[in-house]
Amino acid sequence: MAETYDLIVLGSGPGGYVAAIRAAQLGLKTAIVERELLGGICLNWGCIPTKALLRSAEIYHYMQHAKDYGLVADKISADLDAVVKRSRGVAKQLNQGVTHLMKKNKITVHMGTGKLTGKGKLTVTAEDGKTTDLTAKNIIVATGARARDLPFAKADGKRIWTYRHAMTPSEMPSKLLVIGSGAIGIEFASFYKDMGADVTVVEMLDRLVPVEDADVSAFLEKALKKQGMTIMTKAGVDKLDVTASGVKASIKDKDGKVTTAEFSHVIVAIGILPNTENIGLEELGVKTDRGHIVTDGMCKTNVDGLYAIGDVTQPPWLAHKASHEGVIAVEAIAGKHPHAMDQLNIPGCTYCHPQIASVGMTEAKAKEAGYEVKVGNFPFIGNGKAIALGEAEGFVKTVFDAKTGELLGAHMIGAEVTELIQGYTIGKTGELTEAEFMETVFPHPTLSEMMHESVLGAYGRALHI
Repeated sequence: MAETYDLIVLGSGPGGYVAAIRAAQLGLKTAIVERELLGGICLNWGCIPTKALLRSAEIYHYMQHAKDYGLVADKISADLDAVVKRSRGVAKQLNQGVTHLMKKNKITVHMGTGKLTGKGKLTVTAEDGKTTDLTAKNIIVATGARARDLPFAKADGKRIWTYRHAMTPSEMPSKLLVIGSGAIGIEFASFYKDMGADVTVVEMLDRLVPVEDADVSAFLEKALKKQGMTIMTKAGVDKLDVTASGVKASIKDKDGKVTTAEFSHVIVAIGILPNTENIGLEELGVKTDRGHIVTDGMCKTNVDGLYAIGDVTQPPWLAHKASHEGVIAVEAIAGKHPHAMDQLNIPGCTYCHPQIASVGMTEAKAKEAGYEVKVGNFPFIGNGKAIALGEAEGFVKTVFDAKTGELLGAHMIGAEVTELIQGYTIGKTGELTEAEFMETVFPHPTLSEMMHESVLGAYGRALHI
């Protein structure tokens, strides 16, 4: 006999496990299916452990610049094995936390590979080959995604790495090539540069972090070059040959000239592939677009009773977007009439050095959409807290609709901007105008004052520049 539930969640990443918890809160009998580790890629191999790595690199960077703070730190060195061990410990702690949350909320966990076998039907195959049949009126697919390989050079874990290999390196790269300058590529470039590697970044588009505002991209490129990175935009890698000592790369630059260079290791960060194969989607006739499951505003697929959330669906592919979609899907299933996801209210964060954060439209996108805009831009050098921290490089940029005062977008680069961005995200979600931002009292001395000044600056009222 099949086990029967109100809801089955396939995948336990930040979308899946949050969906399961919200379902349990609403009184739904819930099961979650996971083939590897509770918490999924984000918690075990992505967002969290990478931030642990980056934190170690950040502290190492500050130790090397102790004299800038009136301190003395001699004979500074890094122990890569210990740094990785700490990162894995953080991931393990959070995995145990999710395990506790499943028990606390009385969610049944099935470890194994899940496959849809019909409407409302799913079979779990455990490692030992044992199968368990589950049924539910509703199923949420939250199977996530994996790193995309180069077609001519698949990652081997030794010389050519994906993010997963880069998180548990067998050795420290001496000369590193990073292919792709999205969040993952730039974060690892930043980590390994701070840890002492010679880093080259190749990006096929005309600027780094191409989804970000052009001013942010330009500032980041300047900052990374100042740190000693080699940056190549409008460039591509034509060939990778693994040798006994490293990797020989053929790189075509923006002028079409091909040069060959030797690297000890290569990180491939050219995007993701959704985990949609072999889970029964084709048999059910689930609609997909370039592999990603197509959903409506309530995360519903074209098949009745089947929902999908997170990286297996449309972009942006971010953990917090997956979590929020999980809540939307469950509340829709429970008849709670949630609001549909507004993609312009989803913040994006990149934890390189300097950090990047944004929400809403870039200045260029706003103009393309036909808006007349007012733009404010306030530099870190004008903020007392930033100077006191020794972090005076960066800026906060805001883009407003000149006619209505609506905040169209906010874009930041500099220290701790990944924490600051939520202020603007709340403002966008609450549909605040420039007047509410201007009338809000920001504490002094804080980095958040730059948010206030940027808004004031858009209307010619900045006080500290």
